[in-house]
Amino acid sequence: MRAALQITPQARVDAYRQKGWWRGVTVDAVFRDAVDRYGASEALIDPPNREALVGDAPQRLTFHDTDKRVEAMVRGFARLGVGREDVVAVQLPNIIEGVLAFLACARLGAILSPLPIAYRHSELREVLPRLKPSLFLTVGVFHDFDHLEMLETLREEGVETGEIAIVGGGSRRRFADIERDAAVVPTPTDIDAAETLTICWTSGTEAAPKGVPRHHDHWVVNGEALQEAAELSHRDTLLNPFPLINIAAFGGMVMPWLLSGGKLAQHHPFDLPVFLQQLSSEQVTYTVAPPAILTMLLKNEALLEGVDMSSLRCLASGSAPLPPFMVETWQHKYGVPVMNIFGSNEGCSLFSSHLDIEDPTARAKYFPRFGVDEVEWRTEFPGKIRTRLVDLETGEEITEPGKAGELRIDGAMTFDGYWNDPGLTANAFDGDGFFKTGDLFEIADDPSRRFYQFVGRSKEIIIRGGVNISPAEVDALIESHPKVSEAACAGYPDARLGERVCAVVVPKPGETLTLEELTAFMREAQISVYKLPEKLRVVEKLPRNSLGKVVRRSLAAIVEG
Repeated sequence: MRAALQITPQARVDAYRQKGWWRGVTVDAVFRDAVDRYGASEALIDPPNREALVGDAPQRLTFHDTDKRVEAMVRGFARLGVGREDVVAVQLPNIIEGVLAFLACARLGAILSPLPIAYRHSELREVLPRLKPSLFLTVGVFHDFDHLEMLETLREEGVETGEIAIVGGGSRRRFADIERDAAVVPTPTDIDAAETLTICWTSGTEAAPKGVPRHHDHWVVNGEALQEAAELSHRDTLLNPFPLINIAAFGGMVMPWLLSGGKLAQHHPFDLPVFLQQLSSEQVTYTVAPPAILTMLLKNEALLEGVDMSSLRCLASGSAPLPPFMVETWQHKYGVPVMNIFGSNEGCSLFSSHLDIEDPTARAKYFPRFGVDEVEWRTEFPGKIRTRLVDLETGEEITEPGKAGELRIDGAMTFDGYWNDPGLTANAFDGDGFFKTGDLFEIADDPSRRFYQFVGRSKEIIIRGGVNISPAEVDALIESHPKVSEAACAGYPDARLGERVCAVVVPKPGETLTLEELTAFMREAQISVYKLPEKLRVVEKLPRNSLGKVVRRSLAAIVEG
């Protein structure tokens, strides 16, 4: 299918480029510049456990090697019928081919749509008809699950998958064989940085996954912001534990790596011994880890024995409040500042770096009020966005400390709307064009009024291990169980993952239900494993308001009961 070449209105493109917020530089131009400057330097590194993941040996590439691999992938894509504006769906673990596919699409003018490796039949039935990909690049068997068999089943059902090709040690439909036999193809020379490059997928309160399109200018400014905040150069090695599916990985790791010209080492899955081994062996200078992991390492210092962290200059963490003692201890004991990051696929981007907030305790609690006229920062990025808090009852902007409001954001990082969903897009923005994040903040009670403090979420998504889960999607599946009258799910705190899913269920009269029965039923529906409830609460009725809507905030007491 031919996709929309440019989603962003040209007036916005022109205005942002005139302001210098966007530079009109494509991702391929950034990559080629890095190849020119650092060609012989090591650039892209597989996880050391690649063979266990996909069945072939880990690879280490220089920038010249990476360029050659990208050229080969472009030829392979073209041989399989992928051209400019066509969609390439990718479902891979964190191996180097995920990065190569991003760069190959940027060079070819195709659109990359990376999908979580955990997606199963249920999610792909929702996503693929909306994408209509020309190619689906995936693995064969991964963690005892046959992805090729899943795609073949979907194709038999009439779901449009495009051509299917396999990365790794599988013997069927190997993309490496296709690359090797493919002829050289001309690549476009007139790609504009406003052309769509990626469609990433996210979940909110709506049941179906939502597609978030982004173009080259979006990705470049994302990379520039993180490169600036972490002070990255060609001497740095970045260790990426994020799945290559969203803004955290592409904007927070891949693009800063390309712009700085350093090394990018991949990590999959989050395996703590392997992660610590890579910190030492790769002499990592910048990486990201969940708050629970960074806290656990401080409380179990034996885990750090023999780990060489002498090269580590900066850590980043987020997706949950950061314990102040954790941020303070990493900085004072190990000399490593922790950057506090709050973001979303749609473009919400706040990060407390040591450049803007020197005090580690304050950095754990607060985020800078980026994009507010009366507040200045030493870094360049805050001038490229606009933020404000809005009272959800009155619609008025909040300018005084201590009152919670929805964070709204506009500017260089913000997307233009959801993929092929004008109704959902219209509801996502306010009348002034600000994206309604659904996240509640307040202005911190500080004389300078320089900081936001996170309060909670107005959109009741569940965030498990940094991945969004739509309650509505899980509710609907649970309510289809023959023993269930009605159901709602909610998150409950977890020290390692941030949140896990609890199902609150009203059984039909005379019926009983166990967690094991429920999860077995949901597995049969072929839903992603990470969405399965890990706790069950059986109640006589759900808490509802006067309009009959489930009051999800009231579920918390039931879940904890």
